[in-house]
Amino acid sequence: MTLLKAIVRPDKVDNVKDALEEIGISGMTVSEVRGHGKQKGHPAIYRGQEYRIDLVPKIQIEVVVDDSVADDVVSTIIKSARTGQIGDGRVFAIPVAHSYRIRTGDMDRP
Repeated sequence: MTLLKAIVRPDKVDNVKDALEEIGISGMTVSEVRGHGKQKGHPAIYRGQEYRIDLVPKIQIEVVVDDSVADDVVSTIIKSARTGQIGDGRVFAIPVAHSYRIRTGDMDRP
């Protein structure tokens, strides 16, 4: 199993969710996060004063998938979240050794 963590623009979340549902991925966790990459934030103006937003709001989508479909899921996320601009986000693939169902205590093995 592989845990995929995708950090995407907030306006691309619905695109990613719909694209994942089309390929049969339905379970996911979505969190609001803040951070910056190479763009290091951006300037903004509030009541005539310019200030800098260093931590940009993003959305983190997490899905755990079988290793055999991980590459297809990554491709789907990238295609549905890409704008071609700086700040599109990242996808991280992390191996999962075990998962446990809290309700029953059953362990899933890869």
